[in-house]
Amino acid sequence: MISPNRVSKIVCLFFLLASGWGQSGKGPSVSMAPVGPVTAQRAKQSKITLNFRVAHGFHINSNAPKDEFLIPTALKMDPPTDIVLGKIEYPDGMDVSFPFSPDTKLNVYSGDFTINLMVHPLASVVPGKYAMRGVLRYQACDNAQCFPPKTLPINFDVKVVKEPATPRHNPGQSPHVHG
Repeated sequence: MISPNRVSKIVCLFFLLASGWGQSGKGPSVSMAPVGPVTAQRAKQSKITLNFRVAHGFHINSNAPKDEFLIPTALKMDPPTDIVLGKIEYPDGMDVSFPFSPDTKLNVYSGDFTINLMVHPLASVVPGKYAMRGVLRYQACDNAQCFPPKTLPINFDVKVVKEPATPRHNPGQSPHVHG
């Protein structure tokens, strides 16, 4: 059985979410800083740092919101063939309470935040430049309402290079025996 307190939270959340659906105009946004040159070596993992900014006066749910009804921020990538995605590292959100529910803390991102992404070009990848494409899905809110979920296109290139040359060792010379 759902407690009355839980029901009131669900109803409040429903109205909060629904209040943003009819909004027109540009609304809140998240932007991404350009990704600098990324070089990844074949057969090794490389870390790529993606820097984001939530528009002033807004917040978005973290990747791990505290309520199952909240939409988490999620990075979805569609890597080229033979480039495998590794772990995606999301930052910890901040626990904040808002006027619409002062007794409840929501786990959110605001201002600047960073997501780290591991890429692993397989040994079979031909060296060259590869386009990495994906989206960041998020739901922005202000202190009074939430807006419909949005997706931000994620686009950057990865330059895949060969493995460094392995040093060749000359076999040790056999000592000459002088008699």
